[in-house]
Amino acid sequence: MENRHRQLLSAGILLFLLALFTGMIFPQLKNPRMGLSAHLVGLMGGLFLLAVGLVWRELTLPKRLASIAFGCALFGPYANLTITFLAATFGTNRLTPLAGSGHPAAPWQENIVTGGLLLSSAVMVTCCILLLWGLRRRKAI
Repeated sequence: MENRHRQLLSAGILLFLLALFTGMIFPQLKNPRMGLSAHLVGLMGGLFLLAVGLVWRELTLPKRLASIAFGCALFGPYANLTITFLAATFGTNRLTPLAGSGHPAAPWQENIVTGGLLLSSAVMVTCCILLLWGLRRRKAI
């Protein structure tokens, strides 16, 4: 448990750092507005991982569900940043019409971004449900 707590905190700081780098280069991307979205998604994902790391010791989940929650917590925010960055690089707009307006992309690029956004969204919802389930009762002292 202690090791996962520290891994989540480290992963949060690393994601936050990657988001800062994204913020430095987003004006050079094909769709800078989506690049700004990627920057913000990364910052929020890093903060999410830090928050999960801080509450990790409070969870009361069976080992298998704790492993799933941990995997989802790591995969979701990193996938979100990666896919949003790809959307900015490709200039996709199927699932992000406001930030992607006027930026046509190839169908295969749209499919990658659409699939990635749907997957990362499902993973994040799963993670939040498991975390809520794990926080439902106090640990025995």
